[in-house]
Amino acid sequence: MDGGVDLSDIKDQGWLARNLPRGFQPYIKLMRIDRPVGIWLAMFPVLASLVLSQKGIVSAGDLLLFSLGATIMRGAGCTVNDCFDRKFDAEVRRTRSRPLACGSLSLSQAAALLFLQLMTAASLLIWLTPESRILAIGCLPMMMIYPLLKRVTHWPQAFLGATFNWGVLVAGMHISGSLSLGICALWLGSIFWQLGYDTIYAYCDREDDLRIGVRSTATRLDKHGRVWVGCFYLAALFFWISAGALQEAGAPYYIMMLPIALMFAFQVNRFEYDSPECCIPLFKSNSYAGLLLLVGASASFV
Repeated sequence: MDGGVDLSDIKDQGWLARNLPRGFQPYIKLMRIDRPVGIWLAMFPVLASLVLSQKGIVSAGDLLLFSLGATIMRGAGCTVNDCFDRKFDAEVRRTRSRPLACGSLSLSQAAALLFLQLMTAASLLIWLTPESRILAIGCLPMMMIYPLLKRVTHWPQAFLGATFNWGVLVAGMHISGSLSLGICALWLGSIFWQLGYDTIYAYCDREDDLRIGVRSTATRLDKHGRVWVGCFYLAALFFWISAGALQEAGAPYYIMMLPIALMFAFQVNRFEYDSPECCIPLFKSNSYAGLLLLVGASASFV
């Protein structure tokens, strides 16, 4: 089953093992704090939404508020996902070392952590406007539904993209008091972006998922994944460029679309559906695409 390839997404070496008490380490791993790529992927589009909505300099308070919100909710989403998928995770090479899958944490301990995460996130709501507060709460049922979808549809990544990037809409509502077409376009672009990079990521688990009956875009698209990922990325660029036009972004925003497009093209060119070891680095490289999106939005209004 292993084919000699180590696909585990948890490494026991590094700063986590060296600097934290052993009892804390499973909780950190459950929240994925030791693997911050997901934090950047969640955070950068949200901060870009703040900048495009403000059309200028964003206050330090809002930057901190939405950075914390993205970090906490990403961790909470990981906890929910692992609670539902603990039995599946134990059968998959990449995920079998996760705390719930390997037994280093119990379900009740994970539930207690989730409660603390959600209470911490709830404390941030007081700093949001009333409209954006209601919108933010709408993410909770979506976060609970996502793990169940991989049991009934091959397209859970599409719903995950809508959920994972919900902060884009919340940030736009917080700044402007309404959902503009530009911010909705930014959100749609982020969904297609996630469809692309999460499809690449799903190919790491394709063989295991087929064996245990988990559905994903990778199990549906099979050998045609490269073409579909390319289409997802083209759609992301279309909606992101549309977002810039609708929000009256300056030239730097569009200039940054070029290196993003080149990064997407590189990923599509290097992607191999039957080579799971190539998928993880391609997935991780998307944090740079998110950073370029934020830089382009920020430079547009300087």
